[in-house]
Amino acid sequence: MHELEATADFLLMTPQPQTSVEPETRDKSIEVALVRAVLDGDRDAFGQLYAQFAPLVHGILLARVPRVEVEDLVQDIFFHAFNKLHTLRDWAAFGPWIAMITRNRAMDFHRRSRETVEITDDLRSTDNDISRAMEILEMIRALPDAYHETLVLRLVEGMTGPEIASRTGLTPASVRVNLHRGMKLLRERLAIRENL
Repeated sequence: MHELEATADFLLMTPQPQTSVEPETRDKSIEVALVRAVLDGDRDAFGQLYAQFAPLVHGILLARVPRVEVEDLVQDIFFHAFNKLHTLRDWAAFGPWIAMITRNRAMDFHRRSRETVEITDDLRSTDNDISRAMEILEMIRALPDAYHETLVLRLVEGMTGPEIASRTGLTPASVRVNLHRGMKLLRERLAIRENL
């Protein structure tokens, strides 16, 4: 727990790298080139889009649906994106577009929620690290929507603030605020949990 707090404190105190227009423009031009190539029939280009955006999709899902469902949903979302790519109006907005699809699929998942099985002590994992990580993930999921998605993308998927902003369509300032406030709330909840 202290390691998570130390990591979180480090992340909040570490100045975010200043982003210049050039890397973002370069990333967007690569994104546009890949979308164009996919639409022209290059399936390898879609593999490159997958490699670039799978952590984003995975992180959004991890923040919103049960962990055991995430991998299947990632595949489903990319299959859907491949089939609907021709509907994308702004090729430079692939990241925000697939993030929106992901959020919608997560909401659909909960609308069609399946019967769940309660995990009892005899079914619970004996690995304390895994159970502690799952406990913290559940705490993150319980935070307001604006915070839990950015926290999972940062802490679990390892994305930087500028990467989160670029791929989700949020402004860098919004991402910084969401990370800062989310970490503050998470620290408070971890402290309360420790005192119980």
